[in-house]
Amino acid sequence: MLTIYGAYRSRATRTYWLALELGLDFTSVPVLQARRLENPLSADAPVNTLSPAFLKVNPMGLIPAIDDDGFVVIESMAINLYLARKHGGPLAPATLKEETEASMWSFFAATALETEALRISSTAAAGKLEAEDGKAEVAAASRLLERPLRVLDAHLAATGFVVADRFTVADINVAEIVRYAQPATALIGKFPHVKAWLEKVQARPAFKTMWERRAAEPA
Repeated sequence: MLTIYGAYRSRATRTYWLALELGLDFTSVPVLQARRLENPLSADAPVNTLSPAFLKVNPMGLIPAIDDDGFVVIESMAINLYLARKHGGPLAPATLKEETEASMWSFFAATALETEALRISSTAAAGKLEAEDGKAEVAAASRLLERPLRVLDAHLAATGFVVADRFTVADINVAEIVRYAQPATALIGKFPHVKAWLEKVQARPAFKTMWERRAAEPA
């Protein structure tokens, strides 16, 4: 049995989305980020990233993590690449070249996009998109995102997908990072292939199910 530790309002969304795409039977163990709690170590605190029970799963205290019949994986990109390869099908890389491309674009998103995209997401979550300091944050992040988004846009122009000519785990890994930058509509609007690709993958039933569960989760 696959167990996913995490919260839908976290990086675990990429793993929940993939599990739903694959039609996997899984148990979800809610684990909140400790920063969301006033006293995460109190006796009555919900399970969170500093809870001793969770630290036995991931000593780094980060979500998501999975336990797949005793095999524990703690990094979200590695989790998704592992699950796709294990279960196969069209979402998995079909060749060594595709496997390498899936890893390459996943790591590209994590290293070249995520930090600045999260700045935009955090600004939006704080309700500061229209405030002067919020605008400055978004503008600074957008400047740093233009180059990698231009690279991604040119890549997507060929087939509309990250790897080969079909939807794969790589699309989930990359889209869930680019999503953080979506509140910067002017930025995303500069890259028509990225914008069209996001709309296409976010229209998938599994994404919608994941997003509904995220919306139902306390903020």
